[in-house]
Amino acid sequence: MKIGLLGGSFDPVHLGHLLVARAAREELGLDKVCFIPAAQSPFKPGTPPAPAPERLRLLRLALAGETGCEIEDLELRRGGVSYTVDTLRHYAGKFPGAELFYLVGADQTGQLPQWREAAELARLAQFVVAPRPGEGPPALPPPFRGRALRGFPVVVSSSQIRARVKAGLPVTLLTPPAVAEAIANNRLYL
Repeated sequence: MKIGLLGGSFDPVHLGHLLVARAAREELGLDKVCFIPAAQSPFKPGTPPAPAPERLRLLRLALAGETGCEIEDLELRRGGVSYTVDTLRHYAGKFPGAELFYLVGADQTGQLPQWREAAELARLAQFVVAPRPGEGPPALPPPFRGRALRGFPVVVSSSQIRARVKAGLPVTLLTPPAVAEAIANNRLYL
């Protein structure tokens, strides 16, 4: 079994997340991609995300009808700061013998050696890098192994979406329509 893991705050989920998952499924022949929302990112300690139930609801809306994608709320249930190594250990134990692929943005590759228990992370999973448009694929630092995706590079971020919502600008082409509607109806990110 080949499993892709896509972690993040998903605050909110956007088309970039969905396109990375689709490219990884197609290019790597993954059986599934698990979206894993973090309770609290270790890289954003002073910035708490939107409440977990809201982020989960937006993920459910975004992934409705998407085959090969599922949501894993393990980090939300665990609470506190979310560390990738704990999640990878969970998946390695739950799916012994499976190949694990952890999906990261190109902006994260240089920081991988600073992630908690970096050597263990590198042992547990291959890292798959989503490149930025117009940039070549960044090299993974040792001891990390993996590759870059070819398809669908897009520049969109959750922080851009939150800023647009706060400014009263539309986000309909940056998120799935149901997500944009839920953000507006529930007055999220104002």
